Amino acid sequence: MIDLAATFVSFLLAGWITQVVGLVVNSPAALAHMLFLALVNVSIYALLKMYSCLWEYASLDEATRLILASLVATIIGDILGYLLFGVRFPFRVYCAEWPLFLGITASARFAIRVYSGRKSWSIFGTSSAGMPRTLIVGAGETGSLVVKRMLACDPAFAGCPVALVDDDASKIGGYVHGIKIMGRCDEIVPLVRSLKVDQLVVAMPSATRDQRDRVLEDCMKTGLKVLMMPNIKGIGLDEVNKVALREVEISDLLARDEVDLDLGKMGYVSGKCILVTGGGGSIGSELVRQLISAAPRKIVIFDIYENTSYELFHEMQSLAKEKGVVLAVEIGSITHIPSLEKCFAEHQPEVVFHAAAHKHVPLMEANPREAIENNVFGTKNVADLANEASCTHFILISTDKAVNPSNVMGATKRMCEMLVQHYATFSKTTFAAVRFGNVLGSHGSVVPLFKRQLREGGPITVTDKRITRYFMTIPEASRLVLTAGALAKGGEIFILDMGEPVLIWELAENLVKLSGLEPGRDIRIVETGLRPGEKMYEELLMDEDEPLPTCNPDIMVSRAVAPDDARLNAKLARLSESLELPNDELKIALSEAVPTYTPELSQKEER
Repeated sequence: MIDLAATFVSFLLAGWITQVVGLVVNSPAALAHMLFLALVNVSIYALLKMYSCLWEYASLDEATRLILASLVATIIGDILGYLLFGVRFPFRVYCAEWPLFLGITASARFAIRVYSGRKSWSIFGTSSAGMPRTLIVGAGETGSLVVKRMLACDPAFAGCPVALVDDDASKIGGYVHGIKIMGRCDEIVPLVRSLKVDQLVVAMPSATRDQRDRVLEDCMKTGLKVLMMPNIKGIGLDEVNKVALREVEISDLLARDEVDLDLGKMGYVSGKCILVTGGGGSIGSELVRQLISAAPRKIVIFDIYENTSYELFHEMQSLAKEKGVVLAVEIGSITHIPSLEKCFAEHQPEVVFHAAAHKHVPLMEANPREAIENNVFGTKNVADLANEASCTHFILISTDKAVNPSNVMGATKRMCEMLVQHYATFSKTTFAAVRFGNVLGSHGSVVPLFKRQLREGGPITVTDKRITRYFMTIPEASRLVLTAGALAKGGEIFILDMGEPVLIWELAENLVKLSGLEPGRDIRIVETGLRPGEKMYEELLMDEDEPLPTCNPDIMVSRAVAPDDARLNAKLARLSESLELPNDELKIALSEAVPTYTPELSQKEER
């Protein structure tokens, strides 16, 4: 309604300024023409989404769009009016009318911006009653957005900004939306005390790992709750408006610098049909997400669990269609050969990423038959079909638990590695394995367990104070798997650089501190003892491994000697015959197949 009225007002003022006001209002036809132009203006504004912007967060981008929309509306209105009715105002009227129309419509919109900002602003500074006093770490584009949304009382950014810190010395002493940048990032602790800060927001998503670790370490010293602003670089306006602050997660502490996927080296998947077994799982689903950007012809998600596969399909379907990638889902088990044969016959995959596996250590200790049948013989089924179909690549997702295994799951994955080495000796398909440690956020990993225990008020359970593990994020693991596939020649076991092992007890303490709580006082952390098959320390290399560097500094390669054909077949036959034996006897048969495996037997068997 304001925009309709603005059209009439601006034309009347333009007529008066150009001294032809009589021409503008001298007849009903002229007024009808103005009404037509008003409707055109509103229609063009609607078309260019001037009525769907969140004007309380308006910035230079919205101002530019508004200028463009008003100019387009004025030009199109004049052209349509002349073509349809043969009527037009003098050119000088339009020259005066356009800035007037723009000024009125812009004023109405930015009045919303000013009003929303005043909700938490006064002449004496910010005054968000009841909002936690907030120190923002990072005074770049992301920090600016945090301040602006807090000043606009956005419920997703609850807080009253009192200061910012940044390591860029040229920014110190300046202001971001009226909030002063008061020092460097290493001054967080004293500023928290002097300004009586209630919470911290880290808004530096592009920081290196060292910078992030240093900042988060200082944040934890304050004992305050720490929130994180997601990276907004490269996302559209609609997505930016949906961004919200989130709690800092353990993955923020452990994640390394971003590993870029070199799409120039992804020729082995580009334009191909890709099969991802276990495609609905943690690693498999992220492989699917990463693969779409490499532009394969088709991706087939093969998984026995339909729920996660369904969710992934609907999450990625629109992006896949946009990239010209066909996405398909096949529900089935890798132990059911007819399901696999149907999948290979129907889709004719050229590259196979084999992520399907039983992986939970305590469960597989109690169910060794299922672990062997699924992990070992399921892998053999997929490998047989990949070889028969002359696929170009077969990449096995392995684990550090395969190194000198102390549990059934690790022993079965070591057997899978040997299978891959075996097929590489005679197959035209490039067979290789990728070995890495614990993946943050994957199903059943320790971090989701700790977070659930924290939400419930504790205690947080750690099996042993001395226990350590290697960690990497799901996207990082998936990118490196794809990169390792590009490096594969056949028979390699690629070992991903996992950094330094992490003490799990410290991991639990940091999670408590990041929540603004004190370990031992607010949340107890207790030892429960090692679980069946669990190792105190994980390893990435076996004694016989001879790791060699690759062109990627994050990936090493082991060329361990491939097992003898006859001996491997004998091991598989012995395992197959043992599947119906009691658990302890089955574990002994597995240890005969995998000599580095030391089984944990029941008390009865040990006697």
